Amino acid sequence: MELRHLQHFVAVAEERHFTRAAERLMVSQSGLSASIRSLERELRTPLFVRTTRRVTLTEAGRALLGEAERILAQVRAAYEAVAAVQGVLRGTLSLGTEQCVAGVYVAGLLAAFRRQHPDVEIRLRQAGSGALAEEVAAGRLDLAFAYRTRADTDQLRSVSLAGEPMTVLCHPGHRLAASGAALTPQDVGGEVFVDFHPDWGPRRTTDAVFAAAGIRRTVALEVNDVHSLLDLVDENLGIAVVPRHFRHKRPSLTALPLKESTGAEYETVALLPPEQATSPAARALVALLESPCPASRGVSEA
Repeated sequence: MELRHLQHFVAVAEERHFTRAAERLMVSQSGLSASIRSLERELRTPLFVRTTRRVTLTEAGRALLGEAERILAQVRAAYEAVAAVQGVLRGTLSLGTEQCVAGVYVAGLLAAFRRQHPDVEIRLRQAGSGALAEEVAAGRLDLAFAYRTRADTDQLRSVSLAGEPMTVLCHPGHRLAASGAALTPQDVGGEVFVDFHPDWGPRRTTDAVFAAAGIRRTVALEVNDVHSLLDLVDENLGIAVVPRHFRHKRPSLTALPLKESTGAEYETVALLPPEQATSPAARALVALLESPCPASRGVSEA
């Protein structure tokens, strides 16, 4: 099995289209098709279902994809490790992050990294914590800043960034604002909620808090960015339970502590592959993150 066959297979799997994959790889479409057929003959099974409009993975193709991505990531890490020993950090740093993650100012961190390692190409992807964890485990990302979604596994490890309590945000004219006191899930269970997509770390934390308290809640307004959430709360269309640092993004809103309960701690981490599979670029970024660099630490900007 040749590496180029795996590279071609992954490109087609990601593009779901032979022509786009060939353009991305800068090879002829006939050459790409021949490469895929060769891989299928070697594995003795079809990897794709081909139609006139699209290409989809077979069950065997789905099984191969994760392994192929990990193999290619390890090969890339090997090349970059050799370059690092020679004193020059090159290659690509593929980073994922959830929006407004606590414990790191991503833009400042990447700017500091670029100053130190100008020969490394930086790629950034923003998504929910669940998707980011899957992409790091699959080798598509070198590391990600996300909510701690699960315990460490043989494909994923974590470095703690920050932990903070959850806070209730509401409009100053909302009935809850007048109390000025800490709230429990029971106090707010009947309210209309503004919240993020279920894949987001803050949403997962809030869901865990209310599930532990045995309280059902209604998420009527679901968004995928922080500013939309704050705008909706600012218009008194609902309340939100968010990590404490979100209150600094909209000082006009009333922030009330959520009383400590099971699952009330919002913890963010750097997600990485196993130590032996971590790329030199990811190691350098973590080292910079752990250094006393004021531009890269602290609360994320709005």
